[in-house]
This record gives sequence, C-alpha cells and structure tokens, in this order.
Amino acid sequence: MDDFLTSFRVTSSGLSAQRLRLNIIAENLANAQTTRTPEGGPYKRKDPVFSAKSFDEMLSREQMAATTGVAVERIHVDERPPRMQYDPSHPDANAQGYVAMPNVDPTAEMVNMMAASRAYESNVTVLNASKAMAMKALEIGR
Repeated sequence: MDDFLTSFRVTSSGLSAQRLRLNIIAENLANAQTTRTPEGGPYKRKDPVFSAKSFDEMLSREQMAATTGVAVERIHVDERPPRMQYDPSHPDANAQGYVAMPNVDPTAEMVNMMAASRAYESNVTVLNASKAMAMKALEIGR
C-alpha cells in the first residue's frame, strides 16, 4: 500500500506544480499590456522552475517516499529588455513617443498554457489509475 501512497504523493506534487504553472501563465497573460508596476517599469514575464530528486540520490525507501516528486525551486523573472512600441499618446511614452511594453508573447503563453493543461490532465489520469489499482488490491485482500 505504501507504493500507492508514494504514487499519490508524486502525482499530487505534479498536480500542484502544474496548477502553479497555469496560475503564473494566467498572470503573464493578464499583465501583457501592463506598462507600470509598483517596482517601476513594465511587467516582467515570470516562469516557474521545477526540480526533482533523481532516483540515484535516494538512499532508502523512507527517504524516497519523503523526497520523490516535483518541487518548485523558484519563480524566474525574465530580465530581457522590454519591447518598445511607438505610441506617443500613451501616458507612459518617453520623449521619442515609445512605450516600454512587457516582454510577454501571448501566443507563446497560450502554447505554454496548453502544455501545462495537458500535463495536469496526465497527472489526473495517473492518479485515477493508481486509485483504481489500489481499490482492486483491496478487493483481492477480502
């Protein structure tokens, strides 16, 4: 039964990681036109950085159960320069009439959102399969 619990733990960490990824993508899309932030300047695109322990690093079964899964290592802020767009009527335009726009590409964000959504769905499928196997294992024990 411990193997099933480990499977549930790994899958749930994957679900949490993909949910965070979807939330960050939604934040990027929502701020694709934000030219002024509390930090100053245009919004900067964010991306989660995931990490995992490799099986070679794990010494014992107990340690494996405690460390297996996906972890969010950090949230990376894209430091690329902003996209300059000519719009002299914009309140944030510089003296030449250019506005510093966020470095968010809505098309790329939508592709990332589709990938994150599919990864989330895959984790749900694994969770349901593990749950079904656990139920069948309990039926055998009757």
